[in-house]
Amino acid sequence: MALAAAVGVACHGSQSQAQRFDAVQAMGWVRYQVAAGPRAPGLPGHRAIADWLARELRSRADSVEIQAFTHVTAAGDTLRLENILARFRPADPNRILYLTHWDTRPVAENDPDSAKRALPIPGANDGASGTALLLGVADALKQTPPSVGVDLLFVDGEDYGSFEADSQKDVLIGARYFAQHLPAAGYRPLFAVLWDMIGGRNQVIYEEGWSVERAPEIVDRVWSTAAELHLGSMFRPVNGGPILDDHVPLLEAGIPAIDVIGFENYRAWHHTLEDTPDKMSEASLAGVGRLALALLH
Repeated sequence: MALAAAVGVACHGSQSQAQRFDAVQAMGWVRYQVAAGPRAPGLPGHRAIADWLARELRSRADSVEIQAFTHVTAAGDTLRLENILARFRPADPNRILYLTHWDTRPVAENDPDSAKRALPIPGANDGASGTALLLGVADALKQTPPSVGVDLLFVDGEDYGSFEADSQKDVLIGARYFAQHLPAAGYRPLFAVLWDMIGGRNQVIYEEGWSVERAPEIVDRVWSTAAELHLGSMFRPVNGGPILDDHVPLLEAGIPAIDVIGFENYRAWHHTLEDTPDKMSEASLAGVGRLALALLH
């Protein structure tokens, strides 16, 4: 099936189903993750939330797979990481992949207080929001099973190291590992959507540059569906430029993937200790949740 046709078949559906996303519960999950402490690899919060996520997903999905692996950093440290893959209709060859990162950054290098820049961030929007979104999607899919296979992937180690062009070994770690260790031979979802920082107040989400360049059919479908759901004030059909994120390893592996990322109006709190739940909005989570579900029906 051609990609454009496949996207169309997978994405059209009823708005009523999409409206079942529980944004109040999603915000509660954001607060729960932040209360567990920073989720950078090696910290207590990282272990606690990995275990919590696995338990929550096993109560919802048809199957849950854990990719446990180690990564040796450029500094020689060994990180113990886990990708978590929740699957609905796992035998269906026609699949849609949603992903997010569940880890948080170990340093707050953008914090205005230089004394705090070596501390790990709380990661409310940058980590917890996408995780809460996919948990909400899992809730909805348990109640109303999808008509195609759906994979919800929570990747680890996205935000550990440097995003500078000459030192990217220690970022996007879990997405790179997944792209090299796919669930099955020939695994090729119809399309993939990465959800990142999607709960900020007064949120505006622009089209991401590599998504537009390499998977324009998916970008068009997502933004047109947002318009149909009257979310046009949030989803602006403007190319915001390329962002290095977890969709890039998937694109490099031949998986059509895009990045839905609410970065522009979250810059002031990005990679700071102020990335806390009070900077977020249930309305933003509700809108993105409706969209995420609409794309599956």
